[in-house]
Amino acid sequence: MIAELEAGLAAHGLSLLGGFAPEPGDAVPGDPATVLLVGNVGSAVYPHLQAAPERNGPQPLDRWTRRVVAEVAAPLGAACLFPFDGPPFHPFQRWAIRADGRFSASPLGLLIHERYGLWAALRAALLLDRPVALPRLEATGSPCRSCAGRPCLTTCPVGAFRPDGYQVAACRAHLGTLSGQDCMMGGCLARRACPVGREHTYERPHAAFHMRAFRVGGR
Repeated sequence: MIAELEAGLAAHGLSLLGGFAPEPGDAVPGDPATVLLVGNVGSAVYPHLQAAPERNGPQPLDRWTRRVVAEVAAPLGAACLFPFDGPPFHPFQRWAIRADGRFSASPLGLLIHERYGLWAALRAALLLDRPVALPRLEATGSPCRSCAGRPCLTTCPVGAFRPDGYQVAACRAHLGTLSGQDCMMGGCLARRACPVGREHTYERPHAAFHMRAFRVGGR
């Protein structure tokens, strides 16, 4: 089943990013036996989104994700949850850490993957009523612990990543300036400064798509 699911996701540029058997403290709705997490790695998803009818409407990524994941999940009889459903919102970051020992928290507040760095994004969770055997990888610990300079915290031109939290307003304002066009068109400089998984960095059109959505508060 897992091989078929991975093939179905890959046809849309998506990836299976782990799974787990939920426990009461995981806050998974219903009573599923297995939760599988779906996401994108790098820019594999972007050409598929650009070729889809949803690209011209509001919140294109959310609408495209909902349709495509539901199509892939239907043959499995799986229910679908999405990180943009809510409020209240589902704890996808906590689920990812449960699902795959290669995810951990980063200083930027994003999850970091030991292989993909900051470029693996969670898009959906599939809930199955039966157990699924998944390989469990041994956790190696956060790559941030051994990062000497932590360039992610010193690269932002407006110092948006501070001990008291992420300064959203300062970041958005910077994107509207001439000096902010590198971030606007190429993606967040702090995120790009991370040395882990740089080969998976978003391509510029994909990065610009997300930055435009962030600037106006959409997706």
